[in-house]
Amino acid sequence: MELEKTLLRKVGEAIKKFDMIREGDHVAVGLSGGKDSVTLLEALLLLQKRAPISFRLSAFTIEQGKFLASIKPFGEYLRTRGVEWEYFEDAPSFRLLDEQPDHGCDLCSRFRRRAVYEVGKRMGANVIALGHTADDFCESLLRNAMFTGRMAALPAVTWSAERDFRLIRPLVYVSEEITTAYAAKLTAPVIPCGCSQKTGTVRRTLRDIFKDLEAEHPFLKENLLSAMGNLETSRLLDTRYLPADSGGQPAAPPAPNPFPIVMEM
Repeated sequence: MELEKTLLRKVGEAIKKFDMIREGDHVAVGLSGGKDSVTLLEALLLLQKRAPISFRLSAFTIEQGKFLASIKPFGEYLRTRGVEWEYFEDAPSFRLLDEQPDHGCDLCSRFRRRAVYEVGKRMGANVIALGHTADDFCESLLRNAMFTGRMAALPAVTWSAERDFRLIRPLVYVSEEITTAYAAKLTAPVIPCGCSQKTGTVRRTLRDIFKDLEAEHPFLKENLLSAMGNLETSRLLDTRYLPADSGGQPAAPPAPNPFPIVMEM
């Protein structure tokens, strides 16, 4: 019960702070088969009963040919929870897997994003809820800083390019320690994607670094999340945010960066 209270408090805090869910919204939760997204769905189902506003919940899963087992057992579980579920086999992703089996995460993510919008439109949803946790936000910040030369992470709330979907990440303050423990108490099947088992990746390296550091600094993720919302622009190097007389020269726009911001869906 204490675990559930902590989960709901953190999800509720994120929803309120970033105005994630509004009256009359149809929120479609992206179920990836793992512990994070099923925890998100369960948290939103509980909050739906307590919220002062009315909103609809449904769920969907994009099949890209990478699940380690059939994802369809989720269908039976969701029926017992009374949740509408859309299972979508994305043909272009299967072709990509055949033609470029060693393709990277960024390309896979672009294919998934297109499929997500296609399914969202078919379901009549206006909000897409994604299961990225505090760990993902911190890793995204470090990946961008170290490998793309930009201070950027995952947004808690953003819009699709056509502004037909609001994308929300209500687990921004929830660590994977919490989602792991909470999912273990559920009867939901957990069916991971093969990509989560990869070793030798930047993500796995960062996770190992976090694990080692958190052994001595247990509030590392909380501090990084706080830093993302507490920028001191005058102590950074972006001249757009420095006084014009700070170096005797007017502020100039930064040089273009040839690398893309690392974003994931």
